[in-house]
Parts: sequence; C-alpha cells; structure tokens
Amino acid sequence: MTAATHSPLFPQVPDSADAVLEGLDPEQREVATALRGPVCVLAGAGTGKTRAITHRIAYGVRAGVLQSSSVLAVTFTNRAAGEMRGRLRQLGATGVQARTFHSAALRQLQYFWPKAIGGSMPRLVDRKIQLVADAAAACRIRLDRGELRDVTAEIEWSKVTQTVPSDYAAAAAKAGRDVPRAPAEIAQLYATYEDVKRDRAVIDFEDVLLLTVAVLQDRHDIAEQVRSQYQHFVVDEYQDVSPLQQRLLELWLGDRDNLCVVGDASQTIYSFTGATPDHLLDFRTRHPGATVVKLVRDYRSTPQVVHLANGLLSQARGRAADHRLELISQRAAGPEPIYADYADEPAEAEGAARRIRDLMSAGVPASEIAILFRTNSQSETYEQALADAGVPYQLRGAERFFDRPEVRKAGVALRGAARFGGNDSLLDDVVDLPSQVRAVLSGEGWTSEPPAGSGAVRERWESLAALVNLAQDFAAARPGATLADLVTELDERANAQHAPTVQGVTLASLHSAKGLEWDAVFLVGVAEGMMPISYAKTDEQIEEERRLLYVGVTRARERLHVSWALARSPGSRPNRRPSRFLDGLRPGSTGAAGRPGLVAPGGIERGYTGTGPQVVPRRAQRTVARCRVCGRTLTDAGEMKLMRCEDCPSDMDEGLYERLREWREIQAQRSGQPAFCVFTDKTLMAIAETVPDDEGELARIPGVGVRKLNRYGADVLAICGGQEPTEGAAGD
Repeated sequence: MTAATHSPLFPQVPDSADAVLEGLDPEQREVATALRGPVCVLAGAGTGKTRAITHRIAYGVRAGVLQSSSVLAVTFTNRAAGEMRGRLRQLGATGVQARTFHSAALRQLQYFWPKAIGGSMPRLVDRKIQLVADAAAACRIRLDRGELRDVTAEIEWSKVTQTVPSDYAAAAAKAGRDVPRAPAEIAQLYATYEDVKRDRAVIDFEDVLLLTVAVLQDRHDIAEQVRSQYQHFVVDEYQDVSPLQQRLLELWLGDRDNLCVVGDASQTIYSFTGATPDHLLDFRTRHPGATVVKLVRDYRSTPQVVHLANGLLSQARGRAADHRLELISQRAAGPEPIYADYADEPAEAEGAARRIRDLMSAGVPASEIAILFRTNSQSETYEQALADAGVPYQLRGAERFFDRPEVRKAGVALRGAARFGGNDSLLDDVVDLPSQVRAVLSGEGWTSEPPAGSGAVRERWESLAALVNLAQDFAAARPGATLADLVTELDERANAQHAPTVQGVTLASLHSAKGLEWDAVFLVGVAEGMMPISYAKTDEQIEEERRLLYVGVTRARERLHVSWALARSPGSRPNRRPSRFLDGLRPGSTGAAGRPGLVAPGGIERGYTGTGPQVVPRRAQRTVARCRVCGRTLTDAGEMKLMRCEDCPSDMDEGLYERLREWREIQAQRSGQPAFCVFTDKTLMAIAETVPDDEGELARIPGVGVRKLNRYGADVLAICGGQEPTEGAAGD
C-alpha cells in the first residue's frame, strides 16, 4: 500500500497493533516503532509526518507500551490538535491528550492555581491591543493604528523570549528587531502594560505559559505531580518552538528523555514571533543517543512541483539551509509550473481569476484551488477579480464552518431528529443514515441539485451539502451508525473546528497557508519588494522569505501558477522584476539577476497575449495616494479605494449608502450572484462619500471599471441624483 498524507475521511479502525503499521513506508514505520528514548523526526513538506507520529502513538498504545492517559502531544494550532485527536480516534487510541502549548498550560494552571497561588485565577483576555492602547495613553505616547499593532507584537515577542521590560532595548538590538518606536519607549509601554494588567486582574496568553513555568519551577511537588501524569511527550512543528515553550517542555520532562520531536528547519517562517529552529537543530547535541529519522518521500506533490521546491532550497544559505532535506516525489508526473508576468496588479488578479474559472470548468473543485499572497493587503484585489469573474471564494480565517447560522440550525434539526425521529414524518420511509440526513436537511433548504448562481442561497446550500457528504462518508466507514452517532461526531468536530470542505477558492496569506494543501495553487505577487518583502534586509530575514516561498510552493499537489506584476497600478512605470528566488529556476532565467522589469523568453507565459510588443503607457508624473482628510500616505487597498484613512472621519451620505445597498441587493438577486460581485462595501462607501454627478466622476472611483460603469452606471448616477433607477436596468 502506498503511504499518503491524506487518507479517507473515516478509515476503518485497525483491528490490532500490527495493523496500525500497515501502509507506512520504511521511514514512517521506523518512526512508529521507535517508542523508547529521545526521537527526532526531520520531516520534509508532504512526507506524512502527522501520519507517522499519530501511528507511532497509536501503535504504542495498542501494543501496550504506552498508556494513553500518560501521553501528551503538543502542536501549535487548535486545528492541528483537533486533526491529531481525530486521527488517533480513528486508529483506536482514545484518551491521548493532543493540545496546543497554550491549552495544555492553561489546563494545568487552572487546576493548580488554588494550590500554588490561592484565590481565583485572573481573567484571561483574548486580545491585548486595547490594553496596550490604555498603556500608551497612561504614558502619554500617541500611537496610530499600525504602531499599536506593532508595539503589541513587540510585547508578545519579548514575553515568549523571556525578556523583561528593562532588558528589551538590548535584546531587540541583539536580535536585529525592526522596532516601530524608540526602544526606550517600547520598554516603557511594555512595563506600563504589565501594570495595567495587574491593576485589572487580567492575564494574556503569554502569561499562561510564563505563570505555568513559574509554578513548575517554584513548586517541585506540583512539577512531580504533572510528571507522574505525563510520561511521554510528542511535539509537532518543533522548528516553531519559542524559548518560553522550550522551557515549559523541559519542565514537563524533568530528567526523563521520552520525547519525540518532529519538524523541518526549512519551514521556519515565524521567527518574528520568537520561534527558532535552534532547538530542532541542536536536538542531537542535547540528546546524543537520539534516534533520528528523515522523511523525504513526498506524497503530496508531483515531481515538477518538488523539483521547484528543491531548487529554491538549493540556493539557500545559513544554518537551516545546511540541514535541508532533498524531497523525492512519489507521485506520477504532472504539468510543469506556469510562470506569468502581467502589466500591473489588477491585470495579474484578473489573469488568476480567468485561469481559475478555466480550471473549474475543467472539473477542478473550487475548494481545491488557492491564491496565496505575501501580505493580507493584497487580498482585496483578488477578491474583486474573483467576484467580477463570478468565482466563489472564502478568506482563510473568516467565519468558521460550524459557526455559520445555517450549520448551527442544521445541527439543531439533526439533534432533534436523533432524539425524536420516531415521531418525524420526514423519516417514515428512510432507513439508512445518509437518507435520514438528507430528509432532515431538506427541511433546512438542502436539495439534490444545487441552486443556480453563486449568491447567498448557493452558499447556504454548499454548507448543507458538506454535511450530507460527511454523513455519507461516516456511514460508509461505520456500518450501522445511527443519527445519534453522527450528531456526536459533528459535536466533536465542532469542538475541534474540524470542518468538512466547502466549495470556494481559498484566499490566504503564505503564513496562514502553512499546514494546508490544494490541487492547484496560485502564488501571486512573486516580485522583488514583495518576495522577499521590502523590509527584509539582513541575510537571516532574506532566507526566511525564501523559506516562506518554499512553503507556498509545497502547498500545491498538481498545478502551480507563479506570477508577478511589472507595475503596481495601470499606467505606472514597469520597473519591477520577478523575485530573485526564481533566478535560475524559471525557464529562460539564469542564476544572476537580469535586467529589471524584463523577463527572458523560453517558456515564460506572459499576461499580455497580443501579437505585437506590449506597450505600457507611462504617466507624466507618478503620484502617491494620500488621505483627503489628514494627508497621510495611503498603502492599504481599502483605504486607497476610500481615499482616506480608515480612522479618519467620513463625510458619507448615510441615506445614499443605504439606498445603494438596497439597490445592490436587488441586482444581486437578479443575477444570482453574491452582493459583493455587484460592488463591494468599500466601493459603495466611496460612491456615497463622493456622490458623483457624471460618468467621469463615477469612473474615477476605484472598483468601478469600464464593465461595471456600462452595466450599472446609469442606475448609480440616478440614485446619487435622488432619482429612482430605471426599472429592469442592466444586471437583470
């Protein structure tokens, strides 16, 4: 059997310990059977590391070597912890604790607080930015929104690196931090922030780790109680461990060495938060007798994608690069990566949207396509392009599946049917579980055929269809399962936020895409200044940018599209060049940087498809976008659309804005598209603030292109003039 990084949704529970090992490749099997002493697993992207370590835990439990209640597996996200718990449950290893560092520490801190400190534990705050703002006000230091966010990040970095306020300036200088304010000011803000927390009897997430460390260091009796509970530790994504997390891990371990760590130094992309691969790279120094296993068989990506990924790392420098893993694809050959340049960023976004629409027409599900970018500020251009192309999308980090109103309502209906199904006429003629679910959800809006269009009705249907598909998979894997069993499964998934796939192209930053994978990936904005990002100056920062691109490349299973724009906006000077990381890798390029703004021929696909040479018009004078209220330079796409800072006062006509929203809703219903495909909220706000008198003024508003001007211009101008739009206007 060939190993794979993704398996059927509900595989059969193995009937024995030896059956747990079936399907593992030789290296994965070596990981699974190394149950004693320190173990270090160096696992490249797509090599099945989660499979290896979950089978290791399950094999140890099923073979009687490990007690499930004595195992603590820690990782970095709730999603990863939920996935690990789900896999262990499918392998018959119930009772294993799989948690994030923070949740494991919080659980221990809550339990031991009365004994160690006494009284009630302080309230945990979800977001610290308001507390930082209050600290700034107390210090009489004025911070704008961006500085407030950056100072908050500096405080978080200080705490995970165990840096106290008085040592901040020296520590930041040593680490080469690009500080947002004078170090002395940040140290003052940091100290005041701690005072504010104390005065209000609250703690933050970093305090959870710091306080747990303090309790375990000061109270040996409590430390021994924790160590008697947990005898065996597994740490995933070990390259992302911070000094504070490493200290907590050491206190959990004590003088024992039953530790298995898994990581890849080439995927270290969070050093700005305090993460460091040094603990992974120094593991064999700290544990000379450790078993070390390298996983290099890539089951995720085609040889073409793997070749590009290996090529990126072959040019890397530094300590992490010295320990890079050469991946070997285990998949059949696929298409070569496509490289494309475009005249400007809007053209690049439109090109990606066209290609995605073509892929979907060819049968690639929207949920198996992703657009990945370096910064979140790049998102809006692609949201607009996908909306214009009628392509459904979902933002990574947006509303969670089980939090959606239709999913919550469906859960209530299924729970009621499980309890009182004998009295439900909908279930009279159905016997199997999938039929029961379809019958119940038909009352919530599910139909056997999807509704036309891609509006809100379609989105609700997709959510319900995801539940129907999940029920079918569940029934196939668990013959005889009841509706009550499915409801229990849904509850567990909701708690773990383990959502079934929903149709929609994913828009995500490269950082948030880590740990995910798609059939087709569009890496956009891969140009100098964005990749590497312009503020990456040191060799270490440049190398982290290279690793970030490597993470993006290795998200693709089959198709990879890499693109860049020669200019930021239409009419701007085409002075950009593709990222230096692609030199010598994209067809027609060499190892040395070429002439800026030009791409060598030889397999490069260009966004321009005309027959003659492309001519990009130049403006007489390049101008920067400035806020029309305070005059500050604007860089955020949404603020540039409004031509003002988000925080600056708006002179918007609220009544006009509401009339435009009502009109937009009607147009969306007529066309069967989401409302944002007509105009986004930001564009409507800009219209309501500008109140254009003619087509020329309307056309100058960002987000109103020629096509939308022709289609909706007459209606919008009529509404702005206080008149009713033409009945049955364009958009029907």
